[in-house]
Parts: sequence; structure tokens; C-alpha cells
Amino acid sequence: MSDPRADYVSDRVPDQVPGQVSDQASPACGRAPASPTVAASDVAVSDVAASGSVSAPASPSGPAGSRGVRTLSEPVRGAVVTVSDRCVSGERQDVSGPLAAELLGRHGVVVDEVVVVPDGVDSVREAITDALASGARVVLTTGGTGVMPRDLTPEATAPLLATRLEGVEAQVRAHGLASTPLAGLSRGMVGVTSREADGALVVNAPGSRGGVRDTVAVIGPLVPHVLDQLGGGDH
Repeated sequence: MSDPRADYVSDRVPDQVPGQVSDQASPACGRAPASPTVAASDVAVSDVAASGSVSAPASPSGPAGSRGVRTLSEPVRGAVVTVSDRCVSGERQDVSGPLAAELLGRHGVVVDEVVVVPDGVDSVREAITDALASGARVVLTTGGTGVMPRDLTPEATAPLLATRLEGVEAQVRAHGLASTPLAGLSRGMVGVTSREADGALVVNAPGSRGGVRDTVAVIGPLVPHVLDQLGGGDH
């Protein structure tokens, strides 16, 4: 994610202007805390548990709606990987990764920390592989989904997926397009690493906070259903 404009910036964020790049240096490169303070305007899910809770909301909101959407019977382990040369170098502070961890937590996906890696196929694939090896059932990357030369997150992710969920990918983009046409530039993938009970859901989100909110708004309510199907559950 050499430039946040390579993904897309939602115009729903009052303190982030499309095309504006933060010059705030990152306090720590490589790993970031997974529990930031999130303003109400950043939260894409209404009627959720208090900050820090790992329980899923009683009434999931977002494009998936509530019809036929299940909630997790217990929290599951998750992982968030921020892909950004600038965050690694300290040129930018990672704001999308901690936001993703916060929002996933509101759907019962527990993320202990956010890992920050540089753009590129090898770095991203290694980070996803490490997360899967540690037992993560949901892995979300943020950044590197655009068309700049080093936006290679989808290329790093593709070989790890046994099955892509193209319908969910389209749903994420459609949700973002309701706010900005730049959402159509995201090449983010969604898929599962296996069709068996040990499979995990891997999601590529854009590098902006708006893109993360759009992605989790769609993915969050679907997590219980996807994981249940991988375990051989009923449709």
C-alpha cells in the first residue's frame, strides 16, 4: 500500500479527505496494538457490544441484514495484517489495521495484535501463512489491493485459497460503491483455505478506514455461517 489512494478512501469518514495522506509517524513498526480508540463514526455495525467485547451482536447490521444470519456460539481466533511500506518505514501510522481488529472483535473474532508488513508477495503470503499456522480462523489483510506496482496482496493470497467466494467479493465492492466509485478499484479476494473443518476465511480489504469498514460490514455477519459450513454444518 504505497499510497492509500491505491485502494480507496471512503467519503463517509469526517476526518479523512479523499486523497489526503496522513504524515503522522507510526509509534511502532512491525506490530501494532489491536485495541485502538474508535470513534462512533468509524463503527459500521450498530447495536454492538461494548468496546473490547468479543461477543457477536444480537442483531447484525450491514448489507447482509439479519435474515438467516447466525451468531458465533463462542469467539474464534482472528488475525489482521496491515500491508504498507509506509507504515513499516514509520512514514505513516497504521489506522486501518487496528480498526479492522476492533470491528472484527464486535463479531466475535478475537485479534490479539495487528501485524504490519511491507507490500509484496512474499511478505504478505508469509504473514497470512503464519496467522493460519497460529490457529486463526479468520485472517483479514488491509492494503495492497489496488493497481500500483507494489499492490500485490491478491497475488499473495490467491495460492492460499482452496475456494474463492466471488459473490462475497462482489458484495463488498457493491457496498463500497454506495459511497464512492473508487471502491471498484479494489481487487481484494475473499475465500477459504480448505473446504474441511480446519479451513479458514481469508479476506483482503482495501487500505483505507472506509474500505475496512465496508469489508467488515459485509464479512462480519457472514463469519458464523462460513465457519459452520466448513465444519459440515447445515445451510
